[in-house]
Amino acid sequence: MPLPDFLVIGVPKAGTTALYAALVRHPQLFLPGIKEPKFFLSDGPPPRDRGGPGDRQTYGEHVWRRAAYEALFAPARPGTRLGEATPFYLYDRRAQERIHRLLPHARLIAMLRDPVDRAHSNWAHLWAAGLESESDFVAACRDEPRRRAAGWAHFWHYIGQGRYGEQLSHLYGLFPREQVLVLRYRDLRDRPADTLDQVCAFLGVRTGVIHEVPDENVRPYPAQTTINDALRGTLRFGSRIGHHFPVPVRRAFREPLLAVLHRNKGRRPKLTRSQRAAVLPHFVDDIALLEQVTGNSYSDWLSAGHNTLVPD
Repeated sequence: MPLPDFLVIGVPKAGTTALYAALVRHPQLFLPGIKEPKFFLSDGPPPRDRGGPGDRQTYGEHVWRRAAYEALFAPARPGTRLGEATPFYLYDRRAQERIHRLLPHARLIAMLRDPVDRAHSNWAHLWAAGLESESDFVAACRDEPRRRAAGWAHFWHYIGQGRYGEQLSHLYGLFPREQVLVLRYRDLRDRPADTLDQVCAFLGVRTGVIHEVPDENVRPYPAQTTINDALRGTLRFGSRIGHHFPVPVRRAFREPLLAVLHRNKGRRPKLTRSQRAAVLPHFVDDIALLEQVTGNSYSDWLSAGHNTLVPD
């Protein structure tokens, strides 16, 4: 059975969905309909007995059996290059090692985004989904050590996910640099055709075939109201017990609540200068390491006034 030739390995909230949606349009590439199989995130079944709100249901969606993973690529036409996109692989050191054991010659693509922007977008995503209980972004970042100790899944690691220097240092200890392509989120956003050609050249397929990325799905941001606070609490309660019920039952419960939660759109919170100043120190040393291991400058990320947020 076939296995991937390439992986989009990171990072969450940095354009990986847009990149995936663009690459599936290339006739020489095949990516399965399941955008994030998460196969390399565990040896065997993922944990089901702990985690943050919604984690148990997410663990239930992992494609962790090798036969099921290989079957994702079975529909590909002969001669196409196979790939998948799970943006947590870069962050998870053990996932990197599993990839190296099974796919030592795979080509790996990492999309990096200003780590403070990425963390804020991550928090806003979970807040809009009704799963994040902390309405203050900086407070949610401070709570990360407790959440990690309690076994909350990767998507809750707002700070940890953005320490790219550490992640790439480990990756370069496993894979030769010529097998790794590091891109910036802003380049995919601002120069899509050039960036997609760079990806295609890296993968060894024709350039000039895909020129744009589809519009990113913008999650509605619910208004801050007493009723919505109650709905968030109900959604979090449902996420704690939902793994006991079949997926159709969970959807029948969750989707109407989300529809009500999002009926009145609120103003999406902007990352303030004071919030950036509070969170940026978590990344300063790692940005220096990132520059060292990549040979590229990321000095624009070090300004407290820097802001690259766009709807995502």
